[in-house]
Amino acid sequence: MDCFVLMLFGTALLGLYGRQAWIEEAVSTFEDMPRKSLVTWNSMISLLGHHGFVENSMFMFRDLTRSGASLSEWSFVGVLCGFSCKQDLEFGKQIHGLVMKIGFICEVSIVNSLINMYVKCASICLAEKMFEEVPVGDVISWNTIIGALARSERPGKALELFSKMFIDGVLPTTITYVSLLSCCTGLMIPFVGESIHANIIKNAFESDVFVGSALVGFYAKCGKLELAHCCFNEIHERNVVSWNALIFGYSNFCSSGSIFLLQEMLQLGYQPNESTFSAVLKSSFTLELQQIHCLIIRMGYQTNEFVLSSLITSYAKNGLISDALVFVTTFDSPLPVVSCNITAGIYDRTGQYNETLKLLSVLEEPDTISWNIVIAACARNNYYKEVFELYKQMHVFEICPDNYTFVSLLSMCGTLCNLALGSSVHGHIIKNDFNRCDTFLCNVLINMYGKCGSIGSSTRIFKRMTNRNLITWTALISALGRNGYAYEALEHFREMELLGYKPDGVALNAVLTACRHGGLVREGMELFGQMKKCYGVEPEMDHYHSVVDLLAKSGHTLEAEKMIASMPYPPNATIWRSFLEGSKRCGSARDKMK
Repeated sequence: MDCFVLMLFGTALLGLYGRQAWIEEAVSTFEDMPRKSLVTWNSMISLLGHHGFVENSMFMFRDLTRSGASLSEWSFVGVLCGFSCKQDLEFGKQIHGLVMKIGFICEVSIVNSLINMYVKCASICLAEKMFEEVPVGDVISWNTIIGALARSERPGKALELFSKMFIDGVLPTTITYVSLLSCCTGLMIPFVGESIHANIIKNAFESDVFVGSALVGFYAKCGKLELAHCCFNEIHERNVVSWNALIFGYSNFCSSGSIFLLQEMLQLGYQPNESTFSAVLKSSFTLELQQIHCLIIRMGYQTNEFVLSSLITSYAKNGLISDALVFVTTFDSPLPVVSCNITAGIYDRTGQYNETLKLLSVLEEPDTISWNIVIAACARNNYYKEVFELYKQMHVFEICPDNYTFVSLLSMCGTLCNLALGSSVHGHIIKNDFNRCDTFLCNVLINMYGKCGSIGSSTRIFKRMTNRNLITWTALISALGRNGYAYEALEHFREMELLGYKPDGVALNAVLTACRHGGLVREGMELFGQMKKCYGVEPEMDHYHSVVDLLAKSGHTLEAEKMIASMPYPPNATIWRSFLEGSKRCGSARDKMK
């Protein structure tokens, strides 16, 4: 009787230690117990699995099986709960085999645990296979597989399963709807999301905070802010997630709207978090940015890495590195030693560079993203020496550059038209493994070499690329046109069309510029005439400038004048300058002929 009481007491104590996450105490208690029931074993296996001690949980499960005790469904549920990565997949398969051998495959709780295990261990195919083959299942099974597919590269499959769910007579829950709305958001298919919204209303889930927040996020990301606001108003008990979903939507389309919502949120007593501040900072302008920064300091988020990165990005976008430093110096925490090491003895032309470094140094452990932000800020402000000094310092502190780092460096080389510097950066890319060079970076390389006059290098990179897009073709056409290869630019434009790429305004401006540099009046005018009719692109100021410049330089001043008169908006100074220079050149030529 005493042993039985001790066993009950010990099992209860394990539960208490588990709730407090006191693992060592739980293990010690378990080992000291003179007698252990199956419930005791299951509690200990589950406790270890839940807290990430997967191997220990698995070893204890093996000890249980070797003891000859009859396993229960909760033995399997307990050991499976901790599996969460690819390394655990083999253990999971072994458990699955044992479940089949013992004949527990019809226990719905074990089936759900196995499906969840395969999902967590990044084997969505095995999870699907099991879901389809096992005849038993409940709404948890459906939610697990739908949620996994929604997060995978096949969200459309999750929507298909939702239809089958109704056929099988399984009623969806809030978790089901949140996953489905995530699919619609990712696929950008508003009409499907609206039909799911109708189903949500039919089942009276629209006031639920989780479903309501998902609806707000869905409509906000689709640009339907009025509907997002309506869904927001339907939520009975809002939380910070609901507010963030709406604020994020407004930050993409209406900066003042996101600021107003933040003010309203504070007035109603809701506490913003790091996601709130990051969303608002995304589209903030100078005055708003400084006010938000004050609020961030007041609410104690000035040392939050996520918020700091957003602040640096926002300041850089607004060209306010100096203003950022004013706020940085108000922080209570001292700047790390790294800032002293970085700034010591480095060239300082304007004071902006050291300020940028100090802003960077506020982050406890600046990573590649942080460095990229300040490098991009310096590049945007044309501090080219500072850009390359920062790049050198990245190597000193063993921060590995990525594609975004090289994009900033190459963009600066293109701006400077410095071929030697650009080639050197290209060499660093090859040294760092050119195979990781994605389409975007290759496009920047083509553009950089084009601006530096090395058309051969632009062409070679283009030919080496396996994944081209419209920007790739545009970059090459622009490079060819800029360097006097007008006919080749036209040929590539036609080839691009034959391959199924539909030119946008930028691509059309690139080919018009090529015609302008090559004096191809007939071809240029033909393309301009086709812009709206064939390509559905409304001519903008840059397109008109290219055509006016082409006509004026080729001696067609009357046609150029007519083109200016036909413009739907007043011509800018650049267009008038091109027209006047062309007219002057033609006048000088006529005078010489006389």
